[in-house]
Amino acid sequence: MRMSNETLEQIKVQMRRVMDAGGFYAKKLEGINIDDIKTQEDFEKLPFSEKDNLRDAYPLGLAAVPEEEIVRIHSSSGTTGTPVIIPYTQQDVEDWAMLFARCYEIAGLTKTDRIQITPGYGLWTAGIGFQLGAERFGAMTVPMGPGNTDKQIKFMEDMKSTVLCATSSYALLLAEEIEKRKCKDKVHLRKAIIGSERWGEKMRKRIANELGVELYDIYGLTEVYGPGIAINCEHNTGMHYFDDYLYFEIIDPKTGKNLPDGELGELVITTLKKQGAPLIRYRTHDLTRIVPGKCPCGREYPRIDVILGRTDDMVKVKGVNIFPGQIDDILKEIDGVSSEYQVFIDHMDGKDQMTLFFETECTGEDRKVLEKEVRIRVKEKIGLTVIPKAEGIGDLPRSEKKSTRIFDYRY
Repeated sequence: MRMSNETLEQIKVQMRRVMDAGGFYAKKLEGINIDDIKTQEDFEKLPFSEKDNLRDAYPLGLAAVPEEEIVRIHSSSGTTGTPVIIPYTQQDVEDWAMLFARCYEIAGLTKTDRIQITPGYGLWTAGIGFQLGAERFGAMTVPMGPGNTDKQIKFMEDMKSTVLCATSSYALLLAEEIEKRKCKDKVHLRKAIIGSERWGEKMRKRIANELGVELYDIYGLTEVYGPGIAINCEHNTGMHYFDDYLYFEIIDPKTGKNLPDGELGELVITTLKKQGAPLIRYRTHDLTRIVPGKCPCGREYPRIDVILGRTDDMVKVKGVNIFPGQIDDILKEIDGVSSEYQVFIDHMDGKDQMTLFFETECTGEDRKVLEKEVRIRVKEKIGLTVIPKAEGIGDLPRSEKKSTRIFDYRY
């Protein structure tokens, strides 16, 4: 997409703020004359920011405001290494709540909805983001947080929750448990807003059918407010993002060059109004594309496609690059294969070996036929021979958080 003059001026204001703050960006942008940035092409020559850069700024090196203006911090959900600390001003918190409220409006919620929130609260942005947005929107919240499935279902029934907010993994776990308990007639859900991880079409259909809900993908990351910066509408043609607060680019992850609308690449985000920790050309490592044209819903907000995966989720097996999204796409085309799968990669007898576990209702000889078909399809699509292993429905582990799909045991 072409950058407007207004957007370019907003970015230059942000650049002056972070450079004047004397923290991380003062070093990152050292030697750059902001007045020389006159076009989109000039902007695209600026250096990228990476998560490792943000870690180096620990604890408050990202702050672009005096400490007395910081009202909250959040931290990314990663469990290893130095955490990324993102400071928020009061205006940042209010802006985030407003953006999230927009998401609820786009998803078709009303103030009579009751929103059950299952993601975690605390340093992670998920739970509190769903909460803030719902309060700003004006709907009742049921702030459950993660886990305790018995209590989740009890409150779902007793509070007559109409909207479920969850990771796809936990939404599937709840759907399967409700089916197992035969209590679907006591559940009043009509919509589910799912975020935090990539999920395939088969999982989407299972959750929708078993819970009886309309599904909405919500997108966000701690470094950029949190969840609530993009969501799909009723036409499901991509996720609308809020270009009055954020500037999105799609780049080739290898070369760093910008790609035309419609081409798959890595999402790069620049914040236009964030005060506590503005970001300039932040590489998210999320793979998506700009969806060209106008949405049938008539909204002016531009769209990105659902997240295919992450550049750092890629594994290389026998010289072939593999993403979880590719496995999703293959399995969704095979009748009899359910949504859940796991990939185990080992190095045996001097060569790499990839085992693909998948769930199915098939039994006996039918499983062997299905395994053969999976092996053939994977070979056709990505040029790699796998060892397919069919498992029963529910045999692969479920998660209350994000599901791990690929396990690499070669190192």
